[in-house]
Amino acid sequence: MPRVAAIACGAGLMMATLAYAASSTLSTPTAPPATPVAVAPEPLVVPDVRKQAYVFAKGTLEQGGFAWRVEGGVPGFAANIVVSQSPEPGSRLVPDGSPTIVLRLSHNGSYKQEGVPENVSPYPGKAARLFDTAKPKPRAAQPAAVVKPAAPVKPAAKHPAQRPVRKAAFTVPGALKEPTDEILLSVRAKRLAAWVEAHPRRTPAHVNYWLYQHNWIVTGAGFGWSDGAEALRTLVSVDARVRKLWGVGARSERVARHALTEVEARSR
Repeated sequence: MPRVAAIACGAGLMMATLAYAASSTLSTPTAPPATPVAVAPEPLVVPDVRKQAYVFAKGTLEQGGFAWRVEGGVPGFAANIVVSQSPEPGSRLVPDGSPTIVLRLSHNGSYKQEGVPENVSPYPGKAARLFDTAKPKPRAAQPAAVVKPAAPVKPAAKHPAQRPVRKAAFTVPGALKEPTDEILLSVRAKRLAAWVEAHPRRTPAHVNYWLYQHNWIVTGAGFGWSDGAEALRTLVSVDARVRKLWGVGARSERVARHALTEVEARSR
């Protein structure tokens, strides 16, 4: 009997210990899941397009993610020069859409003001708002990465960058030089032709984009840039296609034909 009582007592103590352990485990509080911290967006820095031809300033702003519009008495013809901009160069803007940069131009008396001026960007913009740097948002903590030793890599053979050959058709005193980081005028015209075929429905945005490319080609060809005559021949056919698809473009086609006549005459 004493032995049976001892066994019963030991079993009771074991059950009590297990019950206490189970209750302790179930009642242990768990840490709440970590809340992700939003990362602040990077601001857009306004480029300096002052003293640039309007046709180049538009390209710089478009590549930077900005919209634009022209104010003042001088309209947005491609060869006119940017004299001021707002916001000022170096301003940090909130990247919500395409902040609008307001440009003022001066008349370039060396070139005829022909065609239709483009006073606004071919896509909608938003009012420019200065980026708030007073209260930067904290970045989410990232776990430390385990750095593994990289295997030795053999240096790649260097090859010279392949750039299209650019030969000016003629020289215009004081004209802007052809930018080497842009595609040739003939390539731009062919891409515009393909773009028009892919956009058969006329919209304000489509018309503005076509006029933007049209002004670039006509202006560059008038400056004597390479492949100008070839680009203008393509542009004339593009304008004819635009007239058929969209019902506009007769005046722009006349401008392109007139530019082609002058470029061919000066290229001989």
